[in-house]
Amino acid sequence: MHTSTPVGAPSALAPEQNTTRSARAGGEPAGDRLQGLLARLGEVRSDWQLQEVRDLFALPFADLIFHAQRVHRANFDPNEVQVSTLLSIKTGACPEDCAYCSQSVRFQTGLKAEPLMDLEQVLEKARAAKANGATRFCMGAAYRSPKPKQLKQIAQMIAGVRALGMETCATLGMLTPEQARELKDAGLDYYNHNLDTSEAFYGQIITTRTYQDRLQTLQAVREAGIKVCCGGILGMGESELDRAQLLHTLATLPQHPESVPINQLMQVPGTPLEGAPAPAALDFVRTIAVARLLMPRSHVRLSAGRSEMSDETQALCFLAGANSIFYGEKLLTTENPDEHHDRELFERLGLRPAPLAHCEPAVEPGQPSVRKPDEPGARDERSGTGGLTAG
Repeated sequence: MHTSTPVGAPSALAPEQNTTRSARAGGEPAGDRLQGLLARLGEVRSDWQLQEVRDLFALPFADLIFHAQRVHRANFDPNEVQVSTLLSIKTGACPEDCAYCSQSVRFQTGLKAEPLMDLEQVLEKARAAKANGATRFCMGAAYRSPKPKQLKQIAQMIAGVRALGMETCATLGMLTPEQARELKDAGLDYYNHNLDTSEAFYGQIITTRTYQDRLQTLQAVREAGIKVCCGGILGMGESELDRAQLLHTLATLPQHPESVPINQLMQVPGTPLEGAPAPAALDFVRTIAVARLLMPRSHVRLSAGRSEMSDETQALCFLAGANSIFYGEKLLTTENPDEHHDRELFERLGLRPAPLAHCEPAVEPGQPSVRKPDEPGARDERSGTGGLTAG
């Protein structure tokens, strides 16, 4: 019976087995470079080189999934998925020109603008989300940057959701350091502010705010003591290099985002990206796997676009290290798989929602992973069915 060893596995490899697609990158021999790279997988690093990220993308698919899964198991229970619910608390009339967004006032998408919701309306939605098994409640508002009155109202929502025993997350556009501190004082746990794509490709998607604007908001959030949720979108016409550059930027931040959402573009009629080719399913899975390897202790969220994915594609994403989802029928204004389908999928895959206590923050770069796969106390292959239910 023939057996083969994955590239970078502990056992020795024959020289001819060390060659992968990354040989096209030039420089030192690809095999030697890869062996040094793969030997360090599992470390929490902020000194990644772009060439290393490209080498990971170039791995044979089976080897990439092997390494992503072993790193994932060293840090998380592979059968637990963190579950969040996202609510649009203020919809539409956004002045930005993000080419993918249904909420931009610049595009004719047919979306009806709605004002900021009342506190009790938001709390009612949060209670329902908690009853359905969500541990984190995310509130999104279509602002360029919130005004003082709006921020005060949202701070009340954050305090109210926190009082229900849930983690809180918000995405409100750009923040100043003072605004970030106000949200922190209200009890905000996470702030979402995606980079969307690479800095090189960014200008083709958005012109009303700069890449540096986004990085400054992330810095303000981090300095206020709020955990960071930051990722990007696939399927906007970007190249594999753009995807590598996006992940490289995230993985070289002074501290990795605690949550890294990887979205597939949800095409909205009336937006400039309507009709853009969807990313190949395996390319999406590959991006999830590379994100897992670059940021071993971050939650990698299988985010927007799940309604367009087969169950098999989602299963591969979980195998590649995705361990967080948005749960509920809508993501702001676009469709999401319904709760019943998600329960069935979790049951078929033996997945279960992660308890609140398991939603740990990422460690500082330079620190080792929590545990190694062979150490006592490492997560094993415990099964566990049960759908997305409270408790």
